[in-house]
Amino acid sequence: MATKKTTAKKTTASKAATTKLKPKSGFRIESDLLGEKYIPNDALYGVQTLRGMENFDVSGRYHGNYPHFISGFAYTKWGAAEANYKLKLITKAQRDGIVFACKELLKGMHYEHFPVDMMQGGAGTSGNMNANEVIANLALKHMGKKSGQYEFCSPNDIVNCSQSTNDSYPTALHFAMYLYHQDFVEVLKYLIESFEKKAKEFKNIIKMGRTQLQDAVPMTLGQTFSGFADLLKSEIRNLDFAASDFLECNMGATAIGTGICSEPGYSELCIKELKKITGWNVHLAKNLVAATSDTSCFVGYSGALKRLAIKLGKICNDLRLMSSGPRCGLSEINLPPMQPGSSIMPGKVNPVIPEVVNQVCFRVIGNDVTITMAADAAQLELNVMEPVIVFSLFESLEWLMNGCVTLRELCIDGITANEEHCKKMVQNSIGIVTALNPHIGYKNATAIAKEALDTGASVYDLVISKKVLTKAQVDKILLPENMIKPTKFKV
Repeated sequence: MATKKTTAKKTTASKAATTKLKPKSGFRIESDLLGEKYIPNDALYGVQTLRGMENFDVSGRYHGNYPHFISGFAYTKWGAAEANYKLKLITKAQRDGIVFACKELLKGMHYEHFPVDMMQGGAGTSGNMNANEVIANLALKHMGKKSGQYEFCSPNDIVNCSQSTNDSYPTALHFAMYLYHQDFVEVLKYLIESFEKKAKEFKNIIKMGRTQLQDAVPMTLGQTFSGFADLLKSEIRNLDFAASDFLECNMGATAIGTGICSEPGYSELCIKELKKITGWNVHLAKNLVAATSDTSCFVGYSGALKRLAIKLGKICNDLRLMSSGPRCGLSEINLPPMQPGSSIMPGKVNPVIPEVVNQVCFRVIGNDVTITMAADAAQLELNVMEPVIVFSLFESLEWLMNGCVTLRELCIDGITANEEHCKKMVQNSIGIVTALNPHIGYKNATAIAKEALDTGASVYDLVISKKVLTKAQVDKILLPENMIKPTKFKV
């Protein structure tokens, strides 16, 4: 290690002697392959981050906007540092400095020093170097040095030791996605609970079920909301299954999966440290060459989000239909009034919360197309399109979390039922004739239904007036509890 440090000092001294930039108050000078740059003295990032800032002004969303992404890098670099220290590739002071830096990031500090746009070329090199530089400069601070004194803790040689962007960047992405997944599941559980509460509240309210927008058979409003809850509940299992793939990492793959620039045993040691640090079941991919170009875990999770979005969109469509009216629609439920619905039509109130959540779902479905195309763009030993993949996934999760909270707080929790109206629609429907099938036969039931449609008479009255059944028999058959579940009785 002494030889390596001496060489680093000579190289730095040589660069300083040949620098072309003049000292500038409030700035330090850093250099890379392409030359020198002024870096603000108070900046924890360095020259490669600055180049990323200059090159990629695209989305207006930066690494620092996504706390879990920073945490993903912190976990990754911490685990690597522990492994490198045990292999005697870095000093104890360097290891301690890196761990100090990573813990600071995990506390939610220094996000403002991650200004690289999420949309970038280079397969994430700018993002990885941003993390390396910030961690290096925080480590230097811990070591009693100044920012930019990389001869003591280099972003490349020390923080990025035994790594490439092509293994540390995707590992950080995997960890970030696993953290966001946990957040999203919690939000989803709260929404499910709201639907379940409404299911209990509305369990005795009879209403008309519909297929193809036509009257079908009776059910309860509680059954409708219970169905909504279970539609979403099943998606938690699906999302958990997809998220488990994020715990497989390719650390030690370095550039293309061959492990060049790492030492024997580094991969296994790094994974062991990552497992200890995170408390997760982190494991090493079986084939690092295959894993380095593979983004299927992101495709799988995006597909799970799309599946959820389709179900959530269906629920919002139903809420809009069920609340349509107030006089000329279904008007089975009332959504909380959130704002005037028209600039010209007085008294109109629109279902704006389900509408906005529908649009969130459209965006998630669109992002899935982007992710699919980006994953399909993998070539040879790498997929350089990971930045747009993860940016799209972060957006989908962020929008869905906000959408679910909005739907729960501003819509579901405040829904009320129009119980009498629902009951009258059932009593006046043709659909209740289906309940008579087992007792009068399909042919007789069809004749009753046709006459009811032609004359406007009720099924209830026709069955009694034609003496097909007695009033007592009809009343028993058409009891709500006998129409909303399988029953076995004779009249």
